[in-house]
Amino acid sequence: MNLSALPMQDRPDSEVGGHWLLARVGKKVLRPGGLELTNQMVQAADVRGKDIVELAPGLGLTAQLLTEQGPKSYTGVDEDPDATASTTEALTELTASMTAENSSAVSTTIPEIAMVTANAKSTGLPDSSVDVVFGEAMLTMHGEKAKSAIMAEAFRILRPGGKYVIHELCLEPDTLADEDKLEIRRALAKSIRVNARPLTTEEWDQLGRDAGFTVAEHHYADMALLKPKRNLQDEGIKGVLRIAFNLIRMPDARKRVLNMRSVFNKYSDHLQAIGVVLEKA
Repeated sequence: MNLSALPMQDRPDSEVGGHWLLARVGKKVLRPGGLELTNQMVQAADVRGKDIVELAPGLGLTAQLLTEQGPKSYTGVDEDPDATASTTEALTELTASMTAENSSAVSTTIPEIAMVTANAKSTGLPDSSVDVVFGEAMLTMHGEKAKSAIMAEAFRILRPGGKYVIHELCLEPDTLADEDKLEIRRALAKSIRVNARPLTTEEWDQLGRDAGFTVAEHHYADMALLKPKRNLQDEGIKGVLRIAFNLIRMPDARKRVLNMRSVFNKYSDHLQAIGVVLEKA
């Protein structure tokens, strides 16, 4: 991963959005439910032989996981050219290894791959042109109007019978008081420098239903993004050591990460990761 090509390189560590800050210090898995929930959602998406779109693919890790499943085509959509470049780099590495496997008489399907620089609310893709839309940890980072617009765009580009698969941050329980939701959202926004607005399970479901989807599946995982056990699982020993070294030499980033961890721990009883499979009739 080329850290110099990460988005928002002109922003100091004290101001950049939390997910890109974590990427700067070497963290590769940036989703709230970690690789465990990402892998569950990749399997739930059932992409083999299908045309798929990933919204805001970030560093390209999930793009690799999806491509390994043998879709007919993969299209990544991100409004940041640096992010599309990161995903392109990740997929170039993967397809090179898949080509090498094919040359060794191992049959591996290499899909058509495209990257589109566009906003998730207006991808520019044709109506009813894909079978699966996949998105992780991006709807959470938008307000209600933008969430609805992205949902509507996913519905528009999906073929009948298609799936919109999301992996997001969730508030619990469904009966959580509005003032508690507001407090948590404000604390998250202040800490990660992004206007994060996680929803309860029922609110995520209703968002999908309002766009015309049917709710098919739910999956859950602990929101343990900065916990030692999750980082060992997701990053490995070498990855954890890399992150620790970078935090030692980057004091502003270290201060931010410790603050983020404090906020996550404070509200841990009301935060979890959720995966939802939405279907278009």
